Amino acid sequence: MPTPTGPAGGITRYTLVAIVLHWLIALGVLALIGMGLVMDHRHLDPMRVFQLYQEHKSIGITVMFLIFLRIGWRLAHPAPALPQDMPPLEKKAAHLAHAALYGFQLLLPLSGWAMVSVSVLGIPTVLFGTIPWPDMPILSTLSNKEPVEAALKQLHHWASWVFLAVIILHVAAALRHRFVLHDQVFRQMLPFARTSSPHHQK
Repeated sequence: MPTPTGPAGGITRYTLVAIVLHWLIALGVLALIGMGLVMDHRHLDPMRVFQLYQEHKSIGITVMFLIFLRIGWRLAHPAPALPQDMPPLEKKAAHLAHAALYGFQLLLPLSGWAMVSVSVLGIPTVLFGTIPWPDMPILSTLSNKEPVEAALKQLHHWASWVFLAVIILHVAAALRHRFVLHDQVFRQMLPFARTSSPHHQK
């Protein structure tokens, strides 16, 4: 499916692959955040906690693969340009926010995988109850795992909260483009929306 272009040949929408990956990752991230909050703040039966951890790890590893695919696709397919009348400072903030989103989307699954690999409990990871997943090399063979595990837990915990704050800012910015600025930025990532040419934008 070709990417729509504007009158001057500029890209007006993300590719279908980018859109599908974006929303799959978004759903996965929302599921991971919800599960993380439940595991941290609800007193559940130990067996249910174990099941949630396994599901959390399974979705986290899946999201990690999707993120690598998303980054690879992004490097090969340029994103639509931001509106020409958007202030330079806002453009810079938008680029920084996107970089932060990519960074946290990589940091969190990798830190979670590292945390599991160095866990003193040594519980194996089986993705979706079917596929055995290995521990990270070196970490699983450390002689003193406890302080490393504690540090990784703190990293994963606080990075999750910062990531949530960045997500909220990202959503707020998208809604601002849709309902305040009335430009095409919000529609560029919607699966079935059409973007209009700059001559028809209000």
